[in-house]
Amino acid sequence: MEEFLRVGVISSTHGIRGEVKVYPTTDDIARFQDLKEVWLDTKREKQLLHVTGVKFFKNMAILRFKEFSDINEIEKYKGCDLLVDRAHAVKLEEGEYFIADLLGLAVVTEDGEAFGTLEDVMQTGANDVYVVRTNEGKEVLLPVIPDCVLDVNLEEKRVTVHIMDGLLD
Repeated sequence: MEEFLRVGVISSTHGIRGEVKVYPTTDDIARFQDLKEVWLDTKREKQLLHVTGVKFFKNMAILRFKEFSDINEIEKYKGCDLLVDRAHAVKLEEGEYFIADLLGLAVVTEDGEAFGTLEDVMQTGANDVYVVRTNEGKEVLLPVIPDCVLDVNLEEKRVTVHIMDGLLD
């Protein structure tokens, strides 16, 4: 399992005092209001930042950090991920999973036959959709509904599915 989970990506600066616009990669943008610290992933290292201000504009969060007070200090971090460690991640309900934990899981049929690997999760609004690469190399989309996804077992790194009629056509 990943130690850190991405909550957003710095898309641009905001003003001249070191604030940034953050594109949220979390289900609930309001979670930024509760963040006290985040990790900035510069691709070379992770730097702990302390959040001192949060506001919202359209679909973006605007964050201010204790460590930056000028546009020139933060501008070089455009496109960088903001992460939280698992201890500060949101608590999940029964049957909910972090996407990072699902990627790479083996997908097997209800009969125990190897089917493929879970490569991505599409969030469609009605229900999520698992993007599975079959053992034959074909991409298959499986709706995350009780009739199709029977079990997710993170300890065994396995998703058990029922292939409904018409899904492979």
